[in-house]
Amino acid sequence: MIKKVLKNLTFWVLIAVIIGVLLGHYYPVTGVKMEKVGTYFINIIKAFIGPIIFLTIVLGIAGMESLGKVGRIGLKALLYFEVVTTLALIIGIVIANIIQPGKINKTGLLMQDASKYTNKPSAGIDWYKFFMNNFTLQVLIVAIITGIILGLVRNNTKTIFVLKQASHYVFLGLKYVMYLAPVGAFGGMAYTVGKFGLHTLIPLAKLMLTVYCTMAVFIFGVLGLIMRYYKESIWQFLGKIKEELLIVLGTSSSEAALPSIMKKLEQMGCSKPVVGLVVPTGYSFNLDGTSIYLSMAVIFLAQLYNVHLNSGEILAIIGILMITSKGAAGVTGSGFIVLASTLTAIHKIPLEGLAFLLGVDKFMSEARAITNIIGNGVATIVIAKSEKEFMKVD
Repeated sequence: MIKKVLKNLTFWVLIAVIIGVLLGHYYPVTGVKMEKVGTYFINIIKAFIGPIIFLTIVLGIAGMESLGKVGRIGLKALLYFEVVTTLALIIGIVIANIIQPGKINKTGLLMQDASKYTNKPSAGIDWYKFFMNNFTLQVLIVAIITGIILGLVRNNTKTIFVLKQASHYVFLGLKYVMYLAPVGAFGGMAYTVGKFGLHTLIPLAKLMLTVYCTMAVFIFGVLGLIMRYYKESIWQFLGKIKEELLIVLGTSSSEAALPSIMKKLEQMGCSKPVVGLVVPTGYSFNLDGTSIYLSMAVIFLAQLYNVHLNSGEILAIIGILMITSKGAAGVTGSGFIVLASTLTAIHKIPLEGLAFLLGVDKFMSEARAITNIIGNGVATIVIAKSEKEFMKVD
């Protein structure tokens, strides 16, 4: 029993997270220096993201029976993404207005310089810059085009064989890299606690509690009901991806677990083509946790400054966030950048209010990333089942 536990990666990731928290709390200076450890691990994982997204999508499209099926699955996935993320935005706004986390005593707030995020506000969304800065979106488009072209070629057997071999070795390399997950989780948690300290969470505890509770309601309520409709259990699903959730918790990055969650979904019974098409796309278009956080953060800042938002302005915020939230990558801190760009488009809530969020944004990024990865896993199961591309594995 003990040997089995010691060989379990989940055990070592959990131990690493605990050690990271203790180091950051009792030796904050040393904890802050551990930032590079967590960053290096994320950078190594990110090096695999491009090849994995490209290979899985190309093989997924080329491996489907017809391009019509590719289009149907893609359209169904995008429709699902838009409906669920919009629902997440609405839930965030509704709960933030009910609980009013911004109506708190502002004494003790850790003010920091937010100018590096907001010193160059734009009047709108620069679509060219949005595309050029979104590597995942670039790879998605190139992979889809390549997959379609390969699907149209008759004698593509050799090419597909080479791509499958490449995919095999990429995932094999990733398998060995994932043994470093405890190191990455340790570095991420040590830096977080060492940099901000546990005591800095007190002034913004209401906001954090509201965000975490809202995401829990979304996961077990909305996503749980969706899973039940398709005769699946959200609890069983979470149990099967516990290793990935711990990796995300330690690194604050849902991208760190992207390759392994794809493998897990295939093992659960989702077909490889569906996984290869839905999961990478979801990392750009299905960010449920980020959507909840962004909507609650906007309302929170409005409450801090006593800015009244009428129904028309709230609808405008939902519309803007439906676009800007799609640009938030799975890397920690990106949600904060998107929030800054959203506020510049609203032109009503002071940008200086972002300084209130700097102290706790890092802590809430774990909740965002975990909700994002769970949402994408559920989306893949839903699409696979609706397409009859799901084979239950006991």
